[in-house]
Amino acid sequence: MEPERRHDVPSVQVMDLLKAIRQLYEERARLDRVISALEDLQKNAGAAPPEAASLTGRRGRKGMGDDERQVVSERMKKYWAARRKKAAPPPEPKKK
Repeated sequence: MEPERRHDVPSVQVMDLLKAIRQLYEERARLDRVISALEDLQKNAGAAPPEAASLTGRRGRKGMGDDERQVVSERMKKYWAARRKKAAPPPEPKKK
């Protein structure tokens, strides 16, 4: 018969885990202090808290300038004129 195995974690590993956990708590406390200080600076500067959408920046298409818009307008007028001309039924012959 096999001797019973112990599933206990060696004490060295437990100490390392406890040390890591303690360091993480200390880091969290430090980050909380930094965040609090930054929020106070923002509040004292009179700035409103940023909206969630403005944090990500602008997305989507870029704006079009007046010159670009005029070029597109001319091009589309020509395009639609050609489409209308192509789609127009041929004129019927005149009856006498």
